[in-house]
Amino acid sequence: MRVAFVLGTTSGGTGRHVRTLVEGLVRRGHQVLVAGPESVEEQFGFVGAGARFVAVAVSDRPHPGRDLRAMLAIRRLTRGADVVHAHGLRAGALAALGRAGGVSAALGMKGVVQAALRMWGAVRAVLGMRGAVGAAGGGSRVGGGRVLVVTLHNALTAGGFVGVVYGVLERIVARGADHVLVVSPDLGERMLALGAREVTAAVVGAPVLPPAKRTPQEVRDELAAGERPLLLTIARLAQQKGLETLLDVAAGPWEGHAEPLFVVAGEGPLRGALQARIAAEGLPVRLLGNRDDIPDLLGAAQALVMPSRWEGQPLTLREALMAGTPAIATEVGGIPEILGDAGILVRYGDVEGLRGAVRELLVTPGAAETLAAAAARRGREMPGDDDVVESALAAYPREDPRDE
Repeated sequence: MRVAFVLGTTSGGTGRHVRTLVEGLVRRGHQVLVAGPESVEEQFGFVGAGARFVAVAVSDRPHPGRDLRAMLAIRRLTRGADVVHAHGLRAGALAALGRAGGVSAALGMKGVVQAALRMWGAVRAVLGMRGAVGAAGGGSRVGGGRVLVVTLHNALTAGGFVGVVYGVLERIVARGADHVLVVSPDLGERMLALGAREVTAAVVGAPVLPPAKRTPQEVRDELAAGERPLLLTIARLAQQKGLETLLDVAAGPWEGHAEPLFVVAGEGPLRGALQARIAAEGLPVRLLGNRDDIPDLLGAAQALVMPSRWEGQPLTLREALMAGTPAIATEVGGIPEILGDAGILVRYGDVEGLRGAVRELLVTPGAAETLAAAAARRGREMPGDDDVVESALAAYPREDPRDE
């Protein structure tokens, strides 16, 4: 089978997921092409895993000219593939618009070009695109000879113009893909509501967590934690991660209980604003920046705290479970399914609920030990690389689609 992967800019889980798929498919004798920005090849080494790589500038921001060039390049490069497997909403939409047959057949090449340009024309374009995409709907396979599979790894948590564009891309993917794989139940429900033909859960694995190199006490000493409980958040400092809620929780009051030290590993565009508030209010929070000692931090922390607006199948949560570290997390996206009984779930934005969960874990006799044991058990149950590859193969055609 000839499989072509399409992805956009990524520095994390999506790239690692595609690398796992590439390795597994090549090992099983399939021919694999990867199309995406040069940066993803530099970081994830798809050629070293046995794939052919072609640079295509799938940008992370809307731009009519670049998007049109990317769409046409994807269409050309994937023409001979049996399966096109796009990862992420933007890559999926470009693959859907550019595939031979399907949308192209319904609209004609001129229509495809016009559709790509209209995508970024705000509300008026939304109305026009809905009609265009709808014209490609219907039938069990709209791609002529090849199958289009799209894995959605993220959900939008912002509104405004970005939200409008995101909604257009969602509709394109739902109507243009033969099979949509989703990392959380809410994404699946949304795709079905938008008319997707077939939607199933994606399996995303996590690499084996290396052993810690330092003792918990050595880590606590470095962080000057003293006798305070240590709570760890691993996150990009960005809007999706709900870090303003974490600072609200850290502000207390703690009502006679030991004030925890909250440490955040990660970087991002909100660092300046977060650090300014921490300094102004004297909050017990330390921003550690990017770290290469995550196993050490997990081993020293009483819990991982995830106040996110949304998550799919977060690698950080899987790593925490493999380390036997329980989590206090928001009940969003794919978190409940992964966490199970290995932590405490709270509603997103519920400051009192999150603070109460921290108290429960730290103060209730036996709570931390019980949850840590459950975390270690869940960690042993995490899917491996073969599970990831077999899950993807289940979405691919069993026969050569060109023989139909």
